[in-house]
Amino acid sequence: MSYLEYNVKTVPSGIRKILYFNWPLLVLLATVSCVGFMMLYSVAGGSMTPWAEAQMKRFGLGVAMMFVIAMVPIWFWRNIAALAYIFGLVLLVVVDQFGEVNMGAKRWINLGFMQLQPSELMKIALVMLLAAYYDWLDIKKTSRPLWVLLPVIIILIPTALVLRQPDLGTSILLIAGGAIVMFLAGVSWWYFGAVIAMVVGAVTAVFQFRGTPYQFLKDYQYRRIDTFLDPSADPSGAGYHITQSKIALGSGGWTGRGFMQGTQSRLNFLPEKHTDFIFTTLAEEFGFVGGFSLLGVYLLVIVFCMVSAFQNKDRFSALLTLGIAGTFFLFFAVNMSMVMGLAPVVGVPLPLVSYGGSAMLVLLAAFGLVQSAHIHRPR
Repeated sequence: MSYLEYNVKTVPSGIRKILYFNWPLLVLLATVSCVGFMMLYSVAGGSMTPWAEAQMKRFGLGVAMMFVIAMVPIWFWRNIAALAYIFGLVLLVVVDQFGEVNMGAKRWINLGFMQLQPSELMKIALVMLLAAYYDWLDIKKTSRPLWVLLPVIIILIPTALVLRQPDLGTSILLIAGGAIVMFLAGVSWWYFGAVIAMVVGAVTAVFQFRGTPYQFLKDYQYRRIDTFLDPSADPSGAGYHITQSKIALGSGGWTGRGFMQGTQSRLNFLPEKHTDFIFTTLAEEFGFVGGFSLLGVYLLVIVFCMVSAFQNKDRFSALLTLGIAGTFFLFFAVNMSMVMGLAPVVGVPLPLVSYGGSAMLVLLAAFGLVQSAHIHRPR
């Protein structure tokens, strides 16, 4: 034991937890959030209202939640993983029955002071339960069919409920996030190969049954696919979003037009400029350098999570940390691909940058779990 480690162990438990806190990770998250505040200020025409001020308050609440969650021993979160998952399912059923409809989708529960989106909670609860499951399961049973079937069912139940809203983007993220944890836990490659083959078959069926009473997707979801394949076919209709997004991305060049100088967002050509398409506003105002810098900060968050997980000897903590990092990666990778025309528009916000209460609070709470795993790891 080094002199520094000895001195840390002699201080009171509460202070020791603060010292063990992964401060660089918090700084990176705060940096990304500050970029979000700045862009929300810009898209509002140089005003803190209606988006930037509310987002800053949510960030403050989220950081407080992160500290509270981080101070709680990681074994507690392992023990309540199943309860968190069940609670998430109950909320998804509630939103299905009593949720508010907005833009053709029923995804939110009105709590009065905010709109709660239960699917955001489920993304993290699912990772928690799968990490707890594989921590409990004998590693020799990881790839046996019966023990693979159970986590598949755990993933598909909330996915089916989210598809009913309908929310294809979140459904894909739930499946992908669950698959990441299963892969990290050591499930055989053969299962993933079989799933890929099934996905290819399912995509084929989606197009084959289009226009029939048995079609799998909603009409607007098919239009999104058409728009992805050929945005120029309807530039003023279904292809409007992605066409304006590409114009904004291209007009930014290498260094951008300057803060609050983006024509696409300032003149309201860019739709959903404060939520799903906020990255295009950033790229227009700060160019390739600004967009690439944000991507670099995102990747640093992933790297710090991976380092923490690899240093952790507790299986649940390592799987939970990597699972949350993988889910975080999916968030920004899908959003950036979507606004650049590399993937269909599926309504996935840019983490900690896009305006949204549920998304920010849940994500910061998730990083509270990462901090708990880091603080309470065996030393």
